[in-house]
Amino acid sequence: MESFSVKPPLMSHPLASIVGQLKREPSRTGSLVITIFGDAIVPRGGSVWLGMLLAFFEMLDIDSGVVRTAMSRLAADGWLERTKVGRNSFYRLAQKGRLAFDTATVHIYNPQSPEWTGRFELLLIGNGEDRDAARNALKASGFGSPLPGVWVAPSGVAVPSEAAGAIRLEVSAEDDSGRRLLSESWPLDRTADAYHKFIKTFEPLGEWIGRGEQLSDADAFTARILMNHQYRRVVLRDPLLPPALLPGDWPGRAARELCRQIFLGLVEPSERWLDQNGSNETGPLPQAGPELRKRYTD
Repeated sequence: MESFSVKPPLMSHPLASIVGQLKREPSRTGSLVITIFGDAIVPRGGSVWLGMLLAFFEMLDIDSGVVRTAMSRLAADGWLERTKVGRNSFYRLAQKGRLAFDTATVHIYNPQSPEWTGRFELLLIGNGEDRDAARNALKASGFGSPLPGVWVAPSGVAVPSEAAGAIRLEVSAEDDSGRRLLSESWPLDRTADAYHKFIKTFEPLGEWIGRGEQLSDADAFTARILMNHQYRRVVLRDPLLPPALLPGDWPGRAARELCRQIFLGLVEPSERWLDQNGSNETGPLPQAGPELRKRYTD
C-alpha cells in the first residue's frame, strides 16, 4: 500500500490539502485506476494507453513500477484486459470490471431512492455455496443485514439475481420499529461520518471554484479523479434509503451537491487534459457524449 505525496506545483491552491489528506490515508493504486476508468475513460471509448495512466500517477509522485504492478494485478484478477500495438500497451475494463462499473455508475451519479411505503422487503439466505456471492450482491443493491442470513430493504428495491433463491417476505414496520430496524441493518452513523469527512476535505476546493479561480488542466483532471474516488468510497456504502427514513440533516445531500458544483467547474479543463494526453489503439480518444456533463444532476 503506497501513499500520495504533494509536488510543488500543487501548493498554491486547495488541491494541495486534498492530496495531503489522501497522503495521511494511503489508497491502493488499483482502486484509483478503477476510478479513472469509470469516471474518465469509459465515457471516451473505454480504452486508454498505459502512458496516460503513468502520466497521471506521476503527478501524484506514484512510481511507474507501482502502477505497472497494479495494472498487472487488475488484469490477472479479471478487472482489466490488455492489448498491445507494437511496444505500446492499452487497457480497457474486462467484463467483470464493466459489470461492476455499470452498477456503480447508477449508484454514484444518478441514484434513485425508492419511495417509502411503510413496508420492508425481508430475505432469508441459507448456508448454500452461493451465500457469499448473494451477500455481496445484496450489499451492492442497498440491502442491510440486522442478523446473519437476514437481509432487509425498503419495498421496491430490486432483489439481485444472486439472491433469487432466498425466502422472500414483505413486512410492515411502525415508525419506532422501522427506525430500530434501520439502525441495526445499516451503519448509518459511520456513513454520515464519512460524508462529513468528505465535505471537510473538498469544501475548500468548491469555494475556490465558486470564486471563479482557475486550475490548470492537469490539476483539474487530478482534482476531478480524486474527488470522484473519495466520493465513490463513501456513496457505495450508502444504502440510498428513502428520504423519509433519513435524518433531516443527512449529509449525503450536501456531499452530492458539493460534487455537482466541483464537477461542473472541473469537467471542461479536465477533458482538455484528456484531449491532450489520452489516446487509444487508433489515436486520440473520442469525445464524451452529453451524459458526462449531466452527472450529479437530478
